Amino acid sequence: MRIELSRVLPFLLVSSVLTGCATTSSTGDAPLNQGNWPLCSAIGALAGGGLGAIESSTWAAGGAVAGAVLGTIICYVQDGDEDNDGVFDRRDRCPGTPAGTAVGHNGCPLPQYPASATAEPAVQPTQDEVIVLSDLGNVLFAFDSAELTSEAQRLLADVGTRLTGANLVSVRVVGHTDSVGSDAYNQALSERRARSVADFLVTRGVPAGKLSTEGRGESQPVADNASDVGRAENRRVELHVSR
Repeated sequence: MRIELSRVLPFLLVSSVLTGCATTSSTGDAPLNQGNWPLCSAIGALAGGGLGAIESSTWAAGGAVAGAVLGTIICYVQDGDEDNDGVFDRRDRCPGTPAGTAVGHNGCPLPQYPASATAEPAVQPTQDEVIVLSDLGNVLFAFDSAELTSEAQRLLADVGTRLTGANLVSVRVVGHTDSVGSDAYNQALSERRARSVADFLVTRGVPAGKLSTEGRGESQPVADNASDVGRAENRRVELHVSR
């Protein structure tokens, strides 16, 4: 069968023109997407009609139709991926997806679910308690000494049973004196007495790592040092307990 070159040439030219058209977008920097198909069809029709007119008016009409069809087919076959989401534009229902977005088979972003938050354990507030032992009604130490009296040991033994629980955070033992004597002497005496109390509590099972001592001397009286009763009240040991 013999095919005349003059009849085939118009369609070869149309195909060549449209193939070149389909390799670039309207901006010339990305594959052609489905939004340009009408343009491809129009170009195909014009090119086919113009080239067909070289042969005859009948060829012009047929060439326009063939060019339009050919343009549409070429655009479809060589459809690109303008937003680079891995889904061809002819199947992309969500064009223009931002780069790096996970998409489904239709090119639309996959639903994102927030990560389940791990509940932080509730922090229990510490409870502070101050236990005051004074010479008012209970003689804690021998005169001018840091040695605990038997009565003081009995009181501290009872207190120690309340300071051995697992919820115990710390115990700060603070010693105080009255105003009799020099400031420096009373300061040192208050420190020794605080250490004596702490040492005894350790023997009753209170963890040594949770105990600390401090002396305040005569600097923080709670009563008037002008009277025996007031001085007895000022001679005290405070246990600052945190749970």
